[in-house]
Amino acid sequence: MRLSNWWILALSALALAALVGCGRAPSSDGEGTLARGAPDGGEDERVMEKVVKTEAEWRKLLTPEQYRVTREAGTERAFTGKYWNTDVVGTYHCVACDLPLFRSDQKFVSSCGWPSFFEPMEGFHITEHRDTSLGMARVEVRCRRCDAHLGHVFEDGPPPTGLRYCINSASLKLVDAKAEKADPK
Repeated sequence: MRLSNWWILALSALALAALVGCGRAPSSDGEGTLARGAPDGGEDERVMEKVVKTEAEWRKLLTPEQYRVTREAGTERAFTGKYWNTDVVGTYHCVACDLPLFRSDQKFVSSCGWPSFFEPMEGFHITEHRDTSLGMARVEVRCRRCDAHLGHVFEDGPPPTGLRYCINSASLKLVDAKAEKADPK
């Protein structure tokens, strides 16, 4: 490879890393699931009933974009998702199984092109896994109940947590606070 091609390749890799986001991953428990989340640093002991469906059932339930993101770990293009720039008050649920994941008061403007939250809802509704795709180490975020891919978490967020949960709009369903008050579950 010519020297000029090497530099172009190296600069392209750096640009991709900057675009996707950087952050040190929290420590792994050795089995792929990351330790951040439970109060003692380990996995949450509570049992959550899992939602399991066939590929055909997921395809029938989800739009093609929702399926690509949640079931195939895809990523929507930056600044194209429904919720990246919304300020509606409510709760963001998993689009696949309706589990509450994030509250609107946990959302912040990160200018990265995806909805960003500084912490998930209490109750350990998400899991985190080491993701080494695209040649970099990141932390993938999934729905605890249905294992839907949501996005990634980085350690460049605002106080109080310093975290940025960078979540695909296609994996979320926003339940407006007005609707929540009208129909309490």
